[in-house]
Amino acid sequence: MDEEERQRILASTPVGTFALLAAVIGSMVIAWLFLYYGVFIPRGIIN
Repeated sequence: MDEEERQRILASTPVGTFALLAAVIGSMVIAWLFLYYGVFIPRGIIN
């Protein structure tokens, strides 16, 4: 690997990291929505 290729790699954005981050955040949002609408809302208000 020459210096020019090394600098190009270091200057590029981490696309894979952003994709993984988006997948994790998306799954957390889906899990929260499932808990909210599937568990908390059907049980009703606190007595």
